[in-house]
Amino acid sequence: MPWGLRMLMRRRWAGYRRSGAVGVWPIDENSGATPPGWPGWPAGKQFGLILTHDVEGQKGLRRVEKLMELETRFGFRSSFNFVPEGEYRLSDATRRTLDEAGFEVGVHGLEHDGKLYKSKAAFASKAVRIREYLRQWNASGFRSPVMQHRLAWLHQLGAEYDASTFDTDPFEPEPDGVGTIFPFWVKGPNDTGYVELPYTLCQDFNLFVVLREPNINIWKQKLDWVAERGGMALLNTHPDYVCFEGKAAREEYPVAYYEEFLRYARERYEGRFWSALPRDVARFYCSSMASETRNSRRRVCMLVHNNYESDNRVRRYAEALVKRGDRVDVIAICGEKCQLGTAEIGGVNVRYIQHRERNERHKWAYVGRLLRFLVASSILLTRMHRQVRYDLIHVHNVPDFLVFAAWYPKWTGTKIILDIHDIVPEFFASKFGANSDNTYVRFLKIVEKAAAAFADHVIVSNHLWYEKLISRSVPRRKCSVFVNHVDPGVFNRRPRTRNDGKFIILFPGSLQWHQGLDVAIKAFARVRAKLRNAEFHIYGNRSSARDDLGELAKTLGVDQSVKLFDRQSLDKMPDVIANADLGVVPKRADSFGNEAYSTKIMEFMSQGVPVVVSRTKIDTFYFDDSVVRFFPSGDDHAMAEAMLEVIESKPLRDELIVRGLQYAESHGWDRRKKEYFQLVDSLAFETFDEESARVPVARQA
Repeated sequence: MPWGLRMLMRRRWAGYRRSGAVGVWPIDENSGATPPGWPGWPAGKQFGLILTHDVEGQKGLRRVEKLMELETRFGFRSSFNFVPEGEYRLSDATRRTLDEAGFEVGVHGLEHDGKLYKSKAAFASKAVRIREYLRQWNASGFRSPVMQHRLAWLHQLGAEYDASTFDTDPFEPEPDGVGTIFPFWVKGPNDTGYVELPYTLCQDFNLFVVLREPNINIWKQKLDWVAERGGMALLNTHPDYVCFEGKAAREEYPVAYYEEFLRYARERYEGRFWSALPRDVARFYCSSMASETRNSRRRVCMLVHNNYESDNRVRRYAEALVKRGDRVDVIAICGEKCQLGTAEIGGVNVRYIQHRERNERHKWAYVGRLLRFLVASSILLTRMHRQVRYDLIHVHNVPDFLVFAAWYPKWTGTKIILDIHDIVPEFFASKFGANSDNTYVRFLKIVEKAAAAFADHVIVSNHLWYEKLISRSVPRRKCSVFVNHVDPGVFNRRPRTRNDGKFIILFPGSLQWHQGLDVAIKAFARVRAKLRNAEFHIYGNRSSARDDLGELAKTLGVDQSVKLFDRQSLDKMPDVIANADLGVVPKRADSFGNEAYSTKIMEFMSQGVPVVVSRTKIDTFYFDDSVVRFFPSGDDHAMAEAMLEVIESKPLRDELIVRGLQYAESHGWDRRKKEYFQLVDSLAFETFDEESARVPVARQA
């Protein structure tokens, strides 16, 4: 295609992209957030200023020394990235000249043809030669041609840093920005990894040749913004396009633009920035941040057919990732009072795409809503993945088949986690009164197996279900257990603020039959006969089951003491629990509840509230009589006796409180989240065949 036609098409496309990028280019405010644990720049400098150049052809090679002279005049040093097997060859003399003058040499792909990542096999073959050039040139860093990036593959190079990404740039062929103006760590296998250095100032070719900007105002604007936020102003220019004398050719711009930038940076920010080479930044980052505290920048999307705000399990994962520096998007449903659209909660970007109606008395109505969410989430996820290119998709059941919404990311190579909160065939049988031989239940087991096969890893929420799943659906090697441990960041001990003389018994959660709330209300009626100031507070979503519970309380004459509240957001529940006197978990042992772990038990414990618990298979697996007071499942007489025993015996109550607090502390999320991070990181980097794996894949952290 002729250059003029090609450039005309590119300029028109860039104009279209620019009109749609208002608010995220040249500045994306979200990119300015300081990452967790950031130590600041050396010597207390306000920000970092890093200059880099990509030398694409012979013309650029001839201009290297002129560019060196210009930067030296202003007191700067920079990095030059050379193509090892392109249209020119880098001489030893040029490398020595750069090194002796205090400049840096980096490797810029292998050939400048945009085919480095054509396939894993091709990349593995080229990686061997790239490693050799890194060694021969004594180079620390790498940058891909055309700013293509597959960060999960680059561990094969063994470089100290990569510089193939950007914070925001909609004009690149792969426009997915990493959303940060700070360095970050790309973790590899066996405590290896490398530092990623995204460029944060628009590249010269896009700015002056494609967009035809007549001045450097955009460079100045972005530099000022980066300086204000204490980030990394990393500029990438190309000597191939810098005209040092005469009239600039059609693909060139005057060197005066670059000279003006150097002068502006030097005069405006003299003494306030750290002028560093990329390798200096990478080494400073590694030396100043311990490997376990380095901020990552994984891009993760979660799908959940539930209200994100009230889902402890999903929020725990998402907010833990955000706190270590990752980007997390969530596609979810919301309650009746929630607005559809986008919200930011705890640094997590949540997309609500459907309202949840909790009135499914018939299985087909329930399935219809699930299928509607599957289609809507699949369309949205496909669109989002084209823009962001996620490293990982974490799908939460129910239903299991929601994992197939990630078909497009899976097709592009993104890894998928299926997180089984509730084991679906048994859950369905309990919810709609079916038996295990029901045709629909058998079909759900087939779906479960297919979903597990589609996923790259399966997480299950308790050890009993783990054994069941690996016996029928999931290979042991791709399955792990993450119990619903309490996140101390949310359920930290809250002060009691209520002092009204009432004794509050509490149940927060779903109101389904297997939860045994009818048993609990009958037991409470017996307790209320002896303890006149007792109230039973139930927090759950509005539904037909809630109406039935209200009718039962009225029939038993305790409707004035049984209070039915709307379900609260996760952030509000610790305060609600802290003001209770006794927690109850009355699940039925002859149902789905027999093996469904109750997160609320540890939530009660975390706030110093004693708990009366139905003796189910799952709860006796994790707890014993030293931390909870058990009663025979389904027996309202026994439940009432257990409640009264805890109420009337202060020594027993105090012992349950102390031991419960100890249990919650020793089994909290803080102890397990590192294992979750390891799982995410292990899935996010790519493995290669044995031949390419013989060469060390990365430098030690």
